[in-house]
Order: sequence, then structure tokens, then C-alpha cells
Amino acid sequence: MYPENLKYTKTHEWLRVEGQKGYVGLSYYAQDQLGDIVFVELPEIGTEVTQGKAFGVVESVKAVSDCYAPVSGKVVERNENLETSPELINKDPYGEGWLIAIEMSDPSEVNNLLDVEAYKKHMEEEGHH
Repeated sequence: MYPENLKYTKTHEWLRVEGQKGYVGLSYYAQDQLGDIVFVELPEIGTEVTQGKAFGVVESVKAVSDCYAPVSGKVVERNENLETSPELINKDPYGEGWLIAIEMSDPSEVNNLLDVEAYKKHMEEEGHH
């Protein structure tokens, strides 16, 4: 449910670091809470994003929710498949359902994120299981 090689945010995004690049998506919990995702709005390639600030929007049958950048930098990839198949986020949140890749401007920001144990603890404290 929560892969151990990823970092997490308190707003339920994940980050997978590959060198200077970080792939971003929504955690299992986030997509589960949202329900069936029907639309995703992602930033264009070249957009600068800031850690903790919103970069895009996911819309589900239940709610519209902002996605927050786990790290700062420049968007270098976006998952175009989500335009036609936003439900990939529900089906495969850590794989096919990734959102964007960010070229990190300050990789040390990763240290501000939660590891899997801290993320689970955060969810427990918020009353999520």
C-alpha cells in the first residue's frame, strides 16, 4: 500500500527520487479518499514548482483537490496518459498513475519529507488508517 522506497508529504503526495529528478504522484490513501478520479490538470513542461505549493488539480466524483509539490524545481515530464485515462491514479497510484517529474533545484528538500514509517504515523495521528 505504501512503498518503502518513496518519500511522502503530509498532504498525501509521494516522491520517487531518480538522480536529480523526482517523480510525483498521489498516495494510495489520497486516491482512496477521493474516489473515482475523472479529471486531472497538470502543469506544462518547463513550469517552475515550489515545495509545498499547489501544482495541479485532481477532480473526482466526490471532490476537487489540489496536488502539492513535494520538492521545488522544474517540471520535465507530465503523464499525458492521465488526460484520457485519469482512473490510472486509482488503479495504479505508484506506477501508471504518476503525475509529473520534477528536476529538483534543491535535492536537500527531500529531507523535509516523510519516510514510510513517519507517513503511516502521520495518518494515524490524523485518524486515518
